[in-house]
Amino acid sequence: MATTSVRVKEAVLVTPSDPTPTGILHLSALDSQLFLRFTVEYLFVYRRSSALDQPATVSRMKSALARALVPYYPFAGRVRSRPDVPSLEVVCRAQGALFIDACSDVYTANDFEKAPKTVTQWRKLLSLYVPDVLKGSPPLVVQLTWLADGAAAVGVGINHALCDGIGSAEFLNYFANLASQRFGPRDSDLKPKPVWDRHIMNPPSKKSERANTYNHPEFARVPDLCGFLNKVTTGLRPTSIVFNKRRINELKGIARYSSESSSSYTSFEVLAAHVWRSWARALGFPPNQQLKILFSINVRNRVKPNLPEGYYGNAFVLGCAQSSAKELVEKGIGYCSGLVKRAKERVDGEYVRRVSELVSEWRVSPDPVGVLIVSQWSRLGLERVEFMGRPIHVGPICWDRYCLFLPVRDETESVRVAVAVPAAAFDSYHRFIAESTS
Repeated sequence: MATTSVRVKEAVLVTPSDPTPTGILHLSALDSQLFLRFTVEYLFVYRRSSALDQPATVSRMKSALARALVPYYPFAGRVRSRPDVPSLEVVCRAQGALFIDACSDVYTANDFEKAPKTVTQWRKLLSLYVPDVLKGSPPLVVQLTWLADGAAAVGVGINHALCDGIGSAEFLNYFANLASQRFGPRDSDLKPKPVWDRHIMNPPSKKSERANTYNHPEFARVPDLCGFLNKVTTGLRPTSIVFNKRRINELKGIARYSSESSSSYTSFEVLAAHVWRSWARALGFPPNQQLKILFSINVRNRVKPNLPEGYYGNAFVLGCAQSSAKELVEKGIGYCSGLVKRAKERVDGEYVRRVSELVSEWRVSPDPVGVLIVSQWSRLGLERVEFMGRPIHVGPICWDRYCLFLPVRDETESVRVAVAVPAAAFDSYHRFIAESTS
C-alpha cells in the first residue's frame, strides 16, 4: 500500500483528567533490561456499527484516555536513563500520552482477515514510530483510524520498559471499558488496582563476583555457522496460520507418543516446539548450528512472596530451550516439547533473583544468533479489549521474525501463529507447519 493510505487528521497530547503525583519513579532491574527498550505495538480492528458516531467516538476515547491516565499516571510521564546507575526512571509531570485521529480510504475490515503482504504494510496505523524510547517521546501512543467501510482500527504503542504483556492488557482493558462507558465516574470497577512497587524485582544490593551465565543459556552466545542474522532477516514475508483445538490436541498426542519420558504437554509447549522445529527445517540450518527458542515466563507466582495483584511492571524472565539443528529436525516434536517443558520448569524464585542480578549488575542481554523468540499474546485477554465491541482482529502493527501467538475471534482454544520468514523459506515453512509430525 502507498504511504498515503492513512491520513492523520489530528495529533494531540492527552493529560490525566485529575491531578496526579509528580516526581521521579525508578524502574526495576527487569524493566531496565537493554532488550526491552522499545515500543510494543498492538493493533485492534472493529467492525462497522451503525450506532457509532465518529466525532462522538473520538471525543469519548480522548476522555477515557485522560481518565485512564489517572491511576496509570506513569504512562503520561517520560522514561529516561538514571544519571547515577545504569537503569531507567520515569519523570512524572503529567506530560501526557499522544492521541492520533486518522482516516483511511484504502483499508477495510476485510483486509485484516489475512496476514499483510509486507511486514510494514500496516505501519501507518500507528503513525508515530519511536526508534529511541529514552529521548523524551510519550511512552503511550494511541491512534484511532476510521477505515473506508466505516470500520475502525485502534493502534497502541506502549514503552516496554513500563510494563509487560499482562500489564499492558490490564491497562488496555481498563481504557477500553472507560471508552465504551462500562465504568462509572468513580472508576470503582478498576480491578485489579494498578501497583507500582518496582523495587520488588530488584536484586539484593550485594554485587556478585562475576557474571556467571551458567544455567542461563538465554544469555550465552553460540557460534554462528551460517551468517544467521542475514539468513533469517532477508526478504521477510508475513505468515499467519490458525491452530484449532483439534489440531493442538493432535500435536499433544504425537508429542506424548514420541517423547522419551511419555510426558504430557501443554498447548503452548507443543505449539512452540512445532513452530520452532518447522521454522528450523524450512530455513535449512547447518546440522551443528545451535538453535534456541526464547519465550517469556510470567513469574508473578513463582517468586516468594508472590507479586501483588495489579503489579503491571515487567514480571517475566526468558525461558530458553536449546538444541542443534540436526537433533531438532531428526528427533521430532516429543523431543522439542520436552526441551520447552524443562526450560519452564527451571524457573523458580532463585532463578529470577539470578536473572535480576545478571541484567542489573553485568548488563547481560540475549544474543540474537541462533534465536527464535516466541511471545504468547493469546492468553493476555487482548481479545476482550472492547473499544467498539469485540475486536475482529488482534495482532501487531508490523510483523517480524519474532513469532507471536495471537487470539482467534470466538475460538478461545485456538491460536493464530504469526511470524515473518524469508521469502525463500515461505513455501517450505507452510508445508512443514501443516504436516502431522513425529
